Amino acid sequence: MISGTVEGDCDLNGAVSITRQGVWNGSLKADSIIIAGTVEGDVEARGRVEITNSARIIGTVTGEAIAVAEGAVVEGTMRTTGRSTPTGFVEKRKSDEIAGESS
Repeated sequence: MISGTVEGDCDLNGAVSITRQGVWNGSLKADSIIIAGTVEGDVEARGRVEITNSARIIGTVTGEAIAVAEGAVVEGTMRTTGRSTPTGFVEKRKSDEIAGESS
């Protein structure tokens, strides 16, 4: 879970969550990625990418599946590597839980 600022490129095993306060400057590659903060660079997940309503991304987002909440800002390209047809979903978590904040 990232709540501060990270500068640089990383290829990580496992899941990465960037909270509302989190800022990532550089390319990020991981198994799965949840973004509620800011990313300036390319994002690549071997699995799923979740982009919450508070996220701001400048760069290319690639993942097997990409879920984008209404209100998110993505300045760049999104590419899926999984199934060819979109799948709808309904967000069941509260936005505070996703952002790493407690109620």
